[in-house]
Amino acid sequence: TPLVHQGSRIDEQRCAFPLPLKVSLIIKDTLLTIGGDLPLILSPKLGGYWIDPPLERLADASPTSSQHGLEPESYDIMERDGEAKIYHEIFSSRYHHSFTAVDPSLGPLVLSVRLEEEESKLRVILRLRSQIFSVSLFPNIPSAVELAKAPELITTFDEHRVSPNFKFGILYQKNGQFTEEDILSNTEESEEFKELLSILGETVGLRGFSGFRGGLDVCHGQTGSEAVFTSFHGREIMFHVATKLPFTEGDAQQLQRKRHIGNDIVALVYQEGPTPFLSDVIKSHFLHCFLVVRRTQGPEETGRAAYQVSVTAREDVPPFGPVLPDPPIFTDSSLLREFLLTKLINAEISCYKAQRFSRLELRTRSLLLESLQAELSTRSQCMMGDPSLSALPSSEGARGASEGTGGFIENFKRAIRVRSHSFETLGVPRKMGGSASPKPKVKMNTEI
Repeated sequence: TPLVHQGSRIDEQRCAFPLPLKVSLIIKDTLLTIGGDLPLILSPKLGGYWIDPPLERLADASPTSSQHGLEPESYDIMERDGEAKIYHEIFSSRYHHSFTAVDPSLGPLVLSVRLEEEESKLRVILRLRSQIFSVSLFPNIPSAVELAKAPELITTFDEHRVSPNFKFGILYQKNGQFTEEDILSNTEESEEFKELLSILGETVGLRGFSGFRGGLDVCHGQTGSEAVFTSFHGREIMFHVATKLPFTEGDAQQLQRKRHIGNDIVALVYQEGPTPFLSDVIKSHFLHCFLVVRRTQGPEETGRAAYQVSVTAREDVPPFGPVLPDPPIFTDSSLLREFLLTKLINAEISCYKAQRFSRLELRTRSLLLESLQAELSTRSQCMMGDPSLSALPSSEGARGASEGTGGFIENFKRAIRVRSHSFETLGVPRKMGGSASPKPKVKMNTEI
């Protein structure tokens, strides 16, 4: 029976399960197009997702095809923010100046300036709410007022979108399972599924685990006893494996599992059997992309298993590499691992460009920039001897950079706390109740 109301958090995760899909409903012409084999993924009735490879490329998906996949050297991991580390690499360890201001229309501004002596030019970084920042060289500009620096705070802001850690969901879909309820109810793992997990990473005990935990409980066992973890090209990845998360008897929606996988941005689906995966079967505001892997019969001469791969994402997620081989089949497990992990990371980075995340990211950046400007301004007043600011608290924003492990979504939560911290403890006026505060005049401050 349906669960009673348990708050908006649970309501968000409720879903209307689609009716079981019948193979007979698949259009006959489509089956002929793909050679009679069912595809790994089917688009939802209302559309809204793209699928790679498209059906027309599945006409010959034989692992003995003459065409081969790309080599690992072409598996380039995308950068979350290519300009984020410019300040840290070029400015923070060298003599430079930083200014802050608040503009009535543009909001808080933070400007960093450094003299390139060998070129007699100034290098400038201007941080705005709506932009990451812009870097330019201006010739023949007079030297700035003597300022000390706050490189730790500014580096924290510039790199708030950059995280070396990732978390992805893993779903286990048995043959004949079409609904979210069916897929999340699996408790046993086949040997074939365990083999794929071993390709992706190492099964680790959660109690006392010291690496990136991806939101899992490492103290009390409330999120299970084991998880799959790996390090990949300097990045730590924690997998939320559905079958390893707690199973709750009588809970049709398995909210314990949905709480973690439903809050991931990208998930991998392992299919055991020919049942297609429906792109929109997992109802979530966050999940935007699925990588689907199906074990198939490999070439007899190798004696190894083959894995067919397909990708689906919401239509506003830009395409991302590495490109699927043609046919999209892997017989080498090390090559499969390299491809899947690179594809998962790039998928998440590409998903951030979707409309839902880009709006959230703009709000996160605005809150963090507002906090940065307020704290730099206060530090400047302290240096100038303002008696009302006798003590300067340590920056929660700076601490958050070293502790942050979840990308900009975690930084969004942190930004709310940092904003409150800045207003309440750093002496910056805050709006009270419904009273309207006058628009601030643009005033350039210096910081140390």
